[in-house]
Amino acid sequence: MNRLAGKVAVITGAAQGMGEAHARLFIEQGAKVVLTDLNEEKGSALAAELGDNALFVKQNVASEEDWANVIEKTEETFGPVNVLVNNAGITMAKNIFDITLEEYRRIVDINQVSVFLGTKAAAASMMKAGGGSIVNVSSMNGLVAGAVAYTDTKFAVRGMTKAAAINLAPMGIRVNSVHPGVIATPMVVQEDTKAVVEQFAKSIPLKRVAQPEEVANMVLFLASDESSYSTGSEFVIDGGLTAQ
Repeated sequence: MNRLAGKVAVITGAAQGMGEAHARLFIEQGAKVVLTDLNEEKGSALAAELGDNALFVKQNVASEEDWANVIEKTEETFGPVNVLVNNAGITMAKNIFDITLEEYRRIVDINQVSVFLGTKAAAASMMKAGGGSIVNVSSMNGLVAGAVAYTDTKFAVRGMTKAAAINLAPMGIRVNSVHPGVIATPMVVQEDTKAVVEQFAKSIPLKRVAQPEEVANMVLFLASDESSYSTGSEFVIDGGLTAQ
């Protein structure tokens, strides 16, 4: 079933982890996909594996110039953007006394400013296509507290999603946020954190962490026309954590 047939999508942070899962599923469902990331080696290899309907563009998501370049290359190669997945993000496990201003601002730039820049750049392209869908990957920590800086930015993404949804609705552009819990990405399941994650999983109502593909299925739904009446909303994928 080609649920994204004829659609052109941009996915940030797509070289690995959740971004890679989104890209693979989008290609399977008929989209043309532009993958962006700072990791040129992994991003280029993935795009090559995915075939002619995939293009890799190296990008610093906090750079307005890089966003202009991504949109330009997307339109030149595949046409106007129909879907944007603001997936790129970083975290840091430091308390408010230990984190420096420089570290704080870096997280804000990558997790928050990038969503503003991406939404602004992609929306202009989507207007040429007659509308589109923007999916902002926030976190369960956009709903409940977690690490300082990370939580701050993920709450901000949730707010920006609602503001942009109202702003862009007259142009036929929908904006929604996705709020994953603990996902089995390379960062989470590496050896030095694996035992901690396995222990934490016992506190999740569904008693397990999620696979990246489970988040990708939700992102696919929001990218597709199946969610045509959903905008400005939160979609939670946390195994019941925030329901406790």
